[in-house]
Amino acid sequence: MKNNQEIINKLKNLVKEFPLNPGIYIMRDNENQVIYVGKAKKLQNRVLSYFNSGKDIKTTMLMKHVFSLEYTVTDTEYEALLLENNLIKKWNPKYNISLKDGKSYGVIAITKDEYPLVYKTRNTSNKNCNYYGPFPDTRDIYNYLEIINRLYPLRTCKGKLKARKKPCLMYHIKKCDGPCINMESKDEYNEKIKSIKKILSGNINEVVTNLNREMAELSSNLEFEKAAELRDLITSLVKLKDKQKIVDFNSEFKDFIGLYNSGDKYTFVVLKMREGFMVDKAHYYTSYIGTTGEGLLQFLIQYYSKNSIYPGTIYLPMECDIDFLEKFFIENSNKRVYIKVPEKGKNLNSVLLANENAKMNFEKRIRRDGDFDGLYALKEALNLPELPQRIEGFDIAQLDGHFTVSSLVSFYNGVPDKKNYKRFKMKSLNGKIDDFKSISEAVARRYTRVINENLEKPDLILIDGGKGQVSSAKDILDTLGLEIPLAGLAKKYEHVFLPGRSEPIILKEGSPGLRILQAVRDETHRFATDYNKLLRKKKLKLSSLESVPGIGPKRAKKILLTFGDLDKIKESNPKDISTRAEINLELAETIYEYLNKK
Repeated sequence: MKNNQEIINKLKNLVKEFPLNPGIYIMRDNENQVIYVGKAKKLQNRVLSYFNSGKDIKTTMLMKHVFSLEYTVTDTEYEALLLENNLIKKWNPKYNISLKDGKSYGVIAITKDEYPLVYKTRNTSNKNCNYYGPFPDTRDIYNYLEIINRLYPLRTCKGKLKARKKPCLMYHIKKCDGPCINMESKDEYNEKIKSIKKILSGNINEVVTNLNREMAELSSNLEFEKAAELRDLITSLVKLKDKQKIVDFNSEFKDFIGLYNSGDKYTFVVLKMREGFMVDKAHYYTSYIGTTGEGLLQFLIQYYSKNSIYPGTIYLPMECDIDFLEKFFIENSNKRVYIKVPEKGKNLNSVLLANENAKMNFEKRIRRDGDFDGLYALKEALNLPELPQRIEGFDIAQLDGHFTVSSLVSFYNGVPDKKNYKRFKMKSLNGKIDDFKSISEAVARRYTRVINENLEKPDLILIDGGKGQVSSAKDILDTLGLEIPLAGLAKKYEHVFLPGRSEPIILKEGSPGLRILQAVRDETHRFATDYNKLLRKKKLKLSSLESVPGIGPKRAKKILLTFGDLDKIKESNPKDISTRAEINLELAETIYEYLNKK
């Protein structure tokens, strides 16, 4: 049931009678269910603010469902905070923070055995292990383990090491140095473990120095392939080290809090540092109506109400009621817990990492469940006739007028629908640089086909650009007789342009509707740019082959199609090139020699 104006006026008049004391307020729907509990320093002022004009989308959504209001006065604002927390736990209101635990991130574990094992896990409760991580991107774990396995082959047999008479397969394929058959001593094995711990702790200088020395020796011995492998390992190691910011050798117990929100949707992350290592991670996703600072405070009170062991220091990504929090911990544990917002150094890096984790979890959940909050916000902001479940986006990419292409990406329920992506080579430009004409051609080709084949029409078309690009697309749609909502998103200020409207629509930074438009626009740009690069790369490869004596355009294209890539031709021997490309051996030898000299 929607609140009509009569109910809104009645509630507003009721709130004018609220006291100016601290306390909590309770909002109920038409079925008398509690949908929101809030605290206030001055009840009347706080609750009246919900009735102000120009409310954001999340407050508007809440107020559409409010049917009745009530309040409870407390002596202090701190008492209101505690009462708010208790009532939230009791009623679990729809629009308050409701902690839903998510899956933990992976870490790399090293056992404390005589011959330790190194492996990936999500469980950090085993006291027989040291843990390194967490890693928000699982690929980083596999990259580390691949580097470790190539540099320092370790045993993979589970449990404690058992002596064997014969080695296993891993020894024969050089994936293990055979400690079980005494081919590797305990000291030698644990020297490798020390190096691995240095790598995972970010201390890679000594390891890289040794690898560079080994690479130089291989090069001097003309073992270039092995040297190249080491070079690639060093490059990967440096890149991974730059991403790994989470080892701290200060023994203080710390928690780092991260958050990410868009509209009323929040993700919180807690990274736990114990005795210098990140030992655990938890993330929670929820909805909340209120300011970001209030949401953070409510999360912290709820989270630590469920935990009996508190850290010495909690590092936050932003200010909130720190005095309240410190008082809460003293009353609940007789222990001083310091609450800080770091401004520099390792602690700031760890908070930024927590924020990054929160954002990645938020985006992962959106990809999984869809982004309906953003779609509803976008419908309202652009005054669309229907919920924009299907959005198609266009962008143009070119290089000095060459290889001009257009991308068409499709989003369904706010997430990419890659099976419906398309790409176009521009045919009407003749080497000219003309974004407007390019947009016209791409839109015409796409929606002519939609009409001819009776395909599904989108609920919204988004153009990467401003008024000019939108006008070009609109002219084509009018010519085709199509009435499809159309918008353009201009990069510089993120302004939204609509056909026939001189002034742009300005959506608040971080708002759910803008979030969707930016995701579509960024994907169109990526897809168009990737296609442009692909065409340039193909042209470069064809040019390289065409430079070989005896190879013309047709034969060059045929050879490339056969092998797929110049590098694969270079890695083949002349006989293989001759057989697969169906050319004589002499010409194959010429190709091989030419490409391997480049």
